[in-house]
Amino acid sequence: MGTPIFAVPVLQALADMPGIEIVGVVTPPNQPAGRGRQPDPPPVKSFALERQMLVLQPDSLRQKVTQDELAALVPDVIVVAAYGQFLPQSVLNLPHNGCLNLHPSLLPRYRGPTPVPTTILEGDEVTGVTLMLLDQGMDTGPIIAQTEHPLDGFETSEDLTHALFGLGTELLVKNLKPWVAGSITADPQDDALATVTHK
Repeated sequence: MGTPIFAVPVLQALADMPGIEIVGVVTPPNQPAGRGRQPDPPPVKSFALERQMLVLQPDSLRQKVTQDELAALVPDVIVVAAYGQFLPQSVLNLPHNGCLNLHPSLLPRYRGPTPVPTTILEGDEVTGVTLMLLDQGMDTGPIIAQTEHPLDGFETSEDLTHALFGLGTELLVKNLKPWVAGSITADPQDDALATVTHK
């Protein structure tokens, strides 16, 4: 499940992993863009179609018909990278290995929708990316793995987002099979250290 251009390397890495079968790609509906306001496909959709993957574009994951479509794919695990839509509990329950999310901060710091610009605006010297198990909260699920990334103070939000999702891709590739095999666990976040970002 993903949407923008910086989620494409995540999908590409999964597609290139030996022993991994991508049973479906979920991305939002096409959005009007440009002067002509023609429907523009999300970058994740364009890449998936190039690789002849099944693409689903539901308006919402709360609809039963969408949940039935996802259930029919029988996923072992769902990987989420900058998808932008809420996953209801019924979807979180579908894969027996859970729904894994890449979040571009060192959780529990900077939960919420804008961790990257918040990191820059706060003048942080170090940020990172977190691989986590999704739950019903806003980036509150247990942490599987994290990687730090130093900052030099000249980052833009776009450049830093690309860098963090690149690191996140490596983190996912390293930990996905051990997670599915049950050889690694997830640790609860310390809510006392949590901060939340806003749009």
